[in-house]
Amino acid sequence: MTGDVKETFTIPPAPAALAAKVRTLAPSMTRSMRRVAEAVAGDPAGCAALTVTALAQLTGTSEATVVRTARLLGYPGYRDLRLALAGIAAQQQSGRAPAVTADIAVDDPIADVVAKLAYDEQQTLADTAAGLDTVQLAAAVSALAGARRIDVYGVGASGLVAQDLAQKLLRIGLIAHAHSDPHLAVTNAVLLRAGDVAVAISHSGSTGDIIEPLRVAFDHGATTVAITGRPDGPVSQYADHVLTTSTARESELRPAAMSSRTSQLLVVDCLFIGVAQRTYDTAAPALSASYEALAHRHAPRGTAR
Repeated sequence: MTGDVKETFTIPPAPAALAAKVRTLAPSMTRSMRRVAEAVAGDPAGCAALTVTALAQLTGTSEATVVRTARLLGYPGYRDLRLALAGIAAQQQSGRAPAVTADIAVDDPIADVVAKLAYDEQQTLADTAAGLDTVQLAAAVSALAGARRIDVYGVGASGLVAQDLAQKLLRIGLIAHAHSDPHLAVTNAVLLRAGDVAVAISHSGSTGDIIEPLRVAFDHGATTVAITGRPDGPVSQYADHVLTTSTARESELRPAAMSSRTSQLLVVDCLFIGVAQRTYDTAAPALSASYEALAHRHAPRGTAR
């Protein structure tokens, strides 16, 4: 059920982040709150001109629902949300986004497919960057930089992202392992303790094979991090730090696995760069050594020894 949505009072999102926040929080909203959120995200200029009563009438909800939605989105009240909507409308008038959608049809020419996918990828990355909590990100970076051992959990498309994070951390001298087998993930998680870090990657935030090892790691005292498109999902219960990725629209030809991986990889790169900065004195030599070790594999044919 979605009726138990908790109101959170945070720093209001920047205008560019509002649409991203609506997409992220929509699955956890009540139906009436979702109608309000989708209305303000879909027509910021029109809604900016509406009173709280008019917006409630437009969306078939109540004034209280409109105010609750504004607060859930991070604004102290509806007046603050209207000011943000006016700012978004001004931005759109000065430079509108390309008139292209990611709804790919079976008979679309390949050039249109490229244009639509490129635009959707850009939007996914922009939404993730706008909605990423940099305080949580910095805390996760600190934990990873000082970790004795790092376990990363992911299955399916998220498993590929888990492997990417683990191999990046290995290249700078950290002990990191990616686990896509749920049994191995749990048996490794029981060996973690304070000073270790467990990272769970789950777009839905409700994948049991990911939640279980993270819970075990959490119970054994490890610092836990969740990279998810559903910050209100079950996986967050066992996460010390939650990093939210963009929740892009799915389509028949482009399932969530594709769009979620794009945003997950951005978060992974942010984590890696942050850790490399914190551990530069050891990371730089380790990275150079790994490049040197593989250099002969990239030499022109006939020059390798």
